[in-house]
Amino acid sequence: MKLHELQPAPGSRHSRKRVGRGTGSGMGKTSTRGHKGQWARSGGGVRLGFEGGQNPLYRRLPKRGFNNIHRKEFAIVNLEDLNKFAAGSEVTPETLLESGIVKNPKDGIKILGDGELNVSLTVKANKFSQSAIEKIQAAGGKSEVI
Repeated sequence: MKLHELQPAPGSRHSRKRVGRGTGSGMGKTSTRGHKGQWARSGGGVRLGFEGGQNPLYRRLPKRGFNNIHRKEFAIVNLEDLNKFAAGSEVTPETLLESGIVKNPKDGIKILGDGELNVSLTVKANKFSQSAIEKIQAAGGKSEVI
């Protein structure tokens, strides 16, 4: 089979319904909209979720939870990602951005203790998990909260 021989499966493609093209077409006059009524009018119909005046589903279901507008979202960095830095170097949010480990710093950077750290580093971040602090110190480095 060649590219120019490709065609859709038989019966999978339908020609478009052309309405309002005379009575002989079978879809003239009312153009498949029936006689009068809301759906026969131009711009007619109901909005999304409207159930004919019955209390709609989105109002019948209870509200749940809330969104905290003061929530701080942190960009997360795992310890195993810090192994690419040279031993003894200082890791700051700026160096993490430059190296591409963090693309969007959001409200700050949080270091998590996932993976192993093989180099001793001075890590400066907004937040640290307890396991991250322990692993950084075990590797001979320091963790500083900005």
